[in-house]
Amino acid sequence: MTEGTTEGTGTVAAEAAGQPAAEAPLLRVCDLRKAFVHGGKELHVLRGVDFVVRRGEMAAIVGASGAGKSTLLHIVGTLDAPTAGRVEFDGRDVSRMDGRALAVFRNRTIGFVFQFHHLLPEFNALENVMLPAIIARRPREEARSRAERLLREVGLGERMTHRPSELSGGEQQRVAIARALVMEPRLLLADEPTGNIDSQTAAGIHELFFSLNRQHGTTMIVVTHDERLASKLPRRLEIRDGQIVRDTGAPPPLEEPPDAPGPPAAPPVPAAGD
Repeated sequence: MTEGTTEGTGTVAAEAAGQPAAEAPLLRVCDLRKAFVHGGKELHVLRGVDFVVRRGEMAAIVGASGAGKSTLLHIVGTLDAPTAGRVEFDGRDVSRMDGRALAVFRNRTIGFVFQFHHLLPEFNALENVMLPAIIARRPREEARSRAERLLREVGLGERMTHRPSELSGGEQQRVAIARALVMEPRLLLADEPTGNIDSQTAAGIHELFFSLNRQHGTTMIVVTHDERLASKLPRRLEIRDGQIVRDTGAPPPLEEPPDAPGPPAAPPVPAAGD
């Protein structure tokens, strides 16, 4: 597929940046397990989940309600801790980081988009997008410049001074996407990003994700019930009863480093008469 197409663009940005095909994954989830105690009984929500995600990939996580999709996304995003297993980001086990270090890592590295945008009603669109950068103590002018650029990219250049109540549902979600990208995260996690908007508006959000992936090379994982969005994404992980039961469109397995050279082969035995 070419970069101009929608389907199959998950690794286009990474390839365009000259990254080698076999480089280490951005994200590695290893034997991830999560259990809750409810009514005196242990409820196993995740049962040994394993997968890797390369830089620049776009992947959908699909499955029935209660299958463990959102729990998985929250653990990958360090909003929750696993009962067992680990989440590695660039080879670093982030699931074992302490609270303060984890908060800094999350703010600088991961962007979140949820079904409900959680915009602050007293702030306008520009101020909402600037907020994560302000919290991270970035210079105000830098935060403003980034926020303005992103709002233009998501098609809201003329709506920056409008408050959430003055924006449509689709516009509010676009503000939330811009806010998720203002810290230039390497991983964007979206939990049902089109679940609360109409189908026509959702189609625009779909195209926006692909456009942002091409422009920024941002790796994206999307939990969705929206079959139209899931079918467009280059990779699809299906989760059932807390396990990945199908992974379609996954890149080839990572190449293992070559084995250490063994002893030299014995010279051939000369044939009789040689």
